[in-house]
Amino acid sequence: MAVREIRTFPADVLKHKAKPVKTVDDEGLQQLIDDMIETMHDAPGIGLAAPQVGVSKRLIVLDLSSKDAEIPVIVLINPEIVEADGLIESEEGCLSIPECVVTVNRAERVKVRGLDREGKETEIEADGLLARALQHEIDHLDGLVLFDRLNSVKREFVKKRYLKALKRAERKGD
Repeated sequence: MAVREIRTFPADVLKHKAKPVKTVDDEGLQQLIDDMIETMHDAPGIGLAAPQVGVSKRLIVLDLSSKDAEIPVIVLINPEIVEADGLIESEEGCLSIPECVVTVNRAERVKVRGLDREGKETEIEADGLLARALQHEIDHLDGLVLFDRLNSVKREFVKKRYLKALKRAERKGD
């Protein structure tokens, strides 16, 4: 296992729809899954999509464990939202847009289908944090970042502010 570099906005790989995974029994895919889990934990984050580590594949990992509850890591290959219901507004951050938190609207409940790590079909019905995390990571597979969930005026304002902060940080690092 290895911690991979998390790509940050405006990296090109974050702007394009990821390609479907064709074979699950590929050793390289299993290594990618392990690396993504390690990278997510190292960040630390609760979810990660393959494009965030520079790989254009429809693959996400999620870990909503806490001190109080040990929940198994979720691995979804080729996930798709098949049902969505309700609407909820909440704050979200993103490992690919460090130090930026925005308020976005998401479905309150979702049903997601995909393949598990072994290639077996699986379906997850979720609400709360899991529903939001699933939608967030699937957005990455569709070439969307948090900014794309904002109205056009707010999107441009937040994007400009983020890019200015990024440039300041880069100048300080020189």
